[in-house]
Amino acid sequence: MYASTVRSLLVRGMLAGLIAGLFAFAVAYTVGEPAVDGSIAVEEAQAAQEAHAGHGGAAPAEADEASGDAAGEEEELVSRPVQSTAGLATGVLVYGVALGGMASLAFSFVLGRVGRFSPRATAALMAAAAFTTVYLVPFLKYPATPPAVGNPDTIGKRTTLFFLMILLSVLLGIAAVIIGRRLAPRMGNWNATLAAGAGFIAVVAVAFVFLPANDDAVKPGFPAALLWEFRVASLAVQAVLWTVFGVVFGVLAQRLLAPRTVGAEATSGQGSPVLG
Repeated sequence: MYASTVRSLLVRGMLAGLIAGLFAFAVAYTVGEPAVDGSIAVEEAQAAQEAHAGHGGAAPAEADEASGDAAGEEEELVSRPVQSTAGLATGVLVYGVALGGMASLAFSFVLGRVGRFSPRATAALMAAAAFTTVYLVPFLKYPATPPAVGNPDTIGKRTTLFFLMILLSVLLGIAAVIIGRRLAPRMGNWNATLAAGAGFIAVVAVAFVFLPANDDAVKPGFPAALLWEFRVASLAVQAVLWTVFGVVFGVLAQRLLAPRTVGAEATSGQGSPVLG
C-alpha cells in the first residue's frame, strides 16, 4: 500500500513538475532570453574588437581571411533561434519533470514528520524550503552570470563552488529542521522555528565569509544593467518554477491522500450528508 502511494505521488510530482516547467519556460523566454541575446551581442562586439586589434598591422585581405577562419571555427552546431526556443523548452521541461520526481519522493518522506500539516501545506512548505536551500542561498553567494562573460579557465572551479554551496545549504537546512523539532517540546513550535531559522542564517553567513568569491565570473567592462537583468530573470524563473510546483503538487497530493468520502461514512443515519 505504501509503495503504491509513493508511486502515485511520484507520477503526480512529475506531472506537477512538467506544468511548472511550462510556466518557467514562458518566463525564461520572455524575460531571460533578451538578456542572453544582449550578453552574446556584447561578447561578439568584444571579440571583434580584440580580433581587429590583433590584426591591426595586417593587410585588410589577410585580416578578413583570419576573421573568417575564426568565425568558421566558432560556428555553432545549433542555431541561436533553435537554442532559445526548442532547446530552452526541452531543457526547462526535462528539468521540471526531474525536479518534480525528486521533490515528490522527498515529500513522501517528510509528510507527517515535520508537523501536523495537510498534504497541501506540506507541499507548499517543502517547495519554499527547496527553493531557499537549493537555489536562493547559493544564488546569493554565487549569482548567475550570462553565458561566455567569465574567464573560461575557471569554469570548473566556479561550478564546483556553486554545487558545494548547494550541498552545504541543503545540509544546513536539514539540520535546522532537526534542531527545530528537538527544541519544540521545550520552546514551543514558534520559538523553536525562529531559533532554528536564526541558526541557519548565522551559519550560512559564516559560510559566505569563508568560501572564496567568484571574482572572475564576469569580465571587466560588462554592462552592469544587463548583468542585473539576467540575474533577476534567473531568479524569477526559479521562483515561478518552485511556486507553481508547490501549488499544483499540493492540490494533486491533497486529492490523493485526503479524498472526500461519500456514502455510508459520509452520511448520517437519516441519509443527510455529513460535512467534513
